[in-house]
Parts: sequence; C-alpha cells; structure tokens
Amino acid sequence: MSKLIVTGGTHLEGSISVSGAKNAVLPIIAASLLSPEPLRIDDAPQLLDVDVMCQVIGSFGSQVKREGSQLFINTPEITSIQAPHELVSKMRASIVTMGPILARTGHVRISHPGGCAIGSRPINWHLKGLEALGAEVKMDHGFLDVSASVLKGTRIYLDFPSVGATENIMMAAAGAEGTTLIENAAQEPEIVDLANFINQIGGKVRGAGTSVIHIEGVSSFHSANHTVIPDRIEAGSYLLMAAAAGGDVFVQNVIADHLNPVLAKMEEAGIHFQEEDDGIRVYSEGSYNAVDIKTQVHPGFPTDLQAPFLSLLCKAKGTGMVTETVFENRFMHVDELKRMGADIKIEGRSAIVQGVDVLNGAPVCATDLRAGAALILAALIAEGETEISGVHHIDRGYEGIEHKLTKIGAKIRRVD
Repeated sequence: MSKLIVTGGTHLEGSISVSGAKNAVLPIIAASLLSPEPLRIDDAPQLLDVDVMCQVIGSFGSQVKREGSQLFINTPEITSIQAPHELVSKMRASIVTMGPILARTGHVRISHPGGCAIGSRPINWHLKGLEALGAEVKMDHGFLDVSASVLKGTRIYLDFPSVGATENIMMAAAGAEGTTLIENAAQEPEIVDLANFINQIGGKVRGAGTSVIHIEGVSSFHSANHTVIPDRIEAGSYLLMAAAAGGDVFVQNVIADHLNPVLAKMEEAGIHFQEEDDGIRVYSEGSYNAVDIKTQVHPGFPTDLQAPFLSLLCKAKGTGMVTETVFENRFMHVDELKRMGADIKIEGRSAIVQGVDVLNGAPVCATDLRAGAALILAALIAEGETEISGVHHIDRGYEGIEHKLTKIGAKIRRVD
C-alpha cells in the first residue's frame, strides 16, 4: 500500500491546475449508456472511481477507450443488465447506472453500492422516483431487480434534494414516454453538467440547477462530444491548502461561481484572493481568523470541503465551529488531526476548533476521500514530517495530487 510523506512548513508558489469534476464525469459516463452511438468525453480525470465506472458500464456492454484525458465510449447494444457485485461494491456512484439501463432496456439488476464510510446514504429516494415512473422494484438475493414494460413521465417530489436520486431519475425520464417534473431536485453544478450532456445526445432537459427540473422523454439518442466542468471540490481543496500554508498560488481552471460559499468564508477569515480569468489567485501569509461554517446542500457550504476547512481552522486565530448537517459520520478525521496536536472537541454534529500555534507531523490515516485532503492540508502546515496512509481513498478523487502540489513547492512524495 502507498503512503504520502509530507514535510511541512514551506510556502507555496506558482500555478496548479484543476482536473475535470469527478462528481460530474461519473453520472455522465453512466448516461452514455442511453446512446447506441459513439461518444467522446473530454477532461475526464484519471481517477480510481472513473476507472471503476468505466468497468461498470463495460460490464453492460460498453466499449471504453481512454486517450489521455479523453474517454471514447460506444455502446451499440446492451449485452447484460447486471453489473458484477465486486465492481458495484467498490463505488457508490455505480447506482446511477440504474436509470439509463432501465430507460434503454426496461430491466436492470444491481447490488447495493459501496463508497466512503461517511454515514448513511439511503437509496430509497432513487427507488421511489423510478417506481413513480412505472418501474417495479424487487429484492432478489442481495440484488435490486428493477423492471418496467414502459416508463411514463410523471411529477416526482423528492423528500430530500439527493444528487444521486436526481441524476438517476433524470436519466430514466430522459428515455421515458411523456414529460417528467422533478421537484425539490438537487441543484449542484454537476447536475447541470449532466443535463447538458443529456441534451447534447438528443435529450430534452430544462431547469437543471434549479429546484424544478423538466424532462421531456425522447425515443432515441445520438453521438456527441462533451467537456466535463472543472472539479469545484478539488479547486476548493487547493485554495484552502494555499491559504493555510501561505504564499502566492494561482488555482487554474476554476468556475468561481461554483465556490461562492467557500470564497465567502475565506473572505470572512481574512484570507486574500482574487478572481481572474480561468482561475483564482490566493495571497496568504498563513495567518487568518477563525470562522464558523455549516454544511448544507447546494448552494450552501459543500460537505465535501468541510474536512479541509476544519484542518484550516486548526491554526486559525480564535475558535471556530464546524457543523455538519449532510452526513452524520463525517468527523472521522478529527482523531487523526488530534494526533498532530489539534485542539478539537466534538459536540453532536458540531466540531469546536480552537486554533493552536503549532501542529506536529505524525503518522495518520485517511479514513475517506475528503479526510485525506484534510490531512494533506494539516501536514503542509505542520512542523516536521507527516506520514499519511489510506492513500487509496485520496486517489479516488484527486488526480496526481502529489505531482501537482510538488510543482508549487510542497514537499510531498509517495512511497510504497
């Protein structure tokens, strides 16, 4: 197993580029199952999760080829309606293949998905939406068996604006008969990117990015080329690392509007940054004030940046409170930060962080993807050397992170 060795205390200087969004490309790869014609996806990050999703659609009959950051996908016919359990269990996002396979064949079998252990993420909203479209859901030897002779458009209200459920329903509805209305839909930028892709291959989706999405079903889909949006979570992680470590860093390939709540909190903390063409420049001496954050569904503060922001607060001036409202088990990185000298107290779904003068390098373990980014941030501002294990979690969402950080002056290396 690989480990990352980080020596802290260096300022960061230069430019770091953000890859295509993991949380956008995964449902887009799934949506490619709707079309029998060749497709090209540009700016597809080289991540473990992307590799797994390509294997998942390959098990349904897709032919997938990668050339650099481009994916070429062709699914002239669906050869199987069931993805192997060993693939689906690796990654929760594989559940969004239900919608497009159901729309194309009327039948899909999939096991309960895996992913990071950050809390309960029920799929009942996915299933209720598919049932509303006319599907029948059964449990069969650990598999969800979902079938429909005909999918018909309808009005669907989501009890919670689930991103995955919105995506699954949107893809299924794209190939249904008639018009579907999704109310209380997720509004994330990745939802908009998926809708744009569906429209490029012949679908008719309106309202993505708002709480109400209209989908007019079509009978066929065609070929298209699509460029994935930049990864706002990767961008936010690098902005926070630069702010914490200090220096002058230009984070390139960023859509600033996707990070408004994070930038607002950075400004409140006294961190200096400037929006420029195609990116954001951070000017920092590594000194800033504590603030309070509360995670919410988009357009609120993103839960995926809660862990890195909590690490940032560990050396802030004063006391900050981090409240997690999206996932109930997303403070597992706190014990690791305490090993480095952080002063953090957990009270229910909140973490009270008292800034300290010094963090010290220590052996720590990434318990999930975003916890891994939080530990790298802490290691960059700690004295001495930090050894981070559990790197496979980090590789699920950050493309070549040690290479990108090395280019801006970080002392970080990967060892086996």
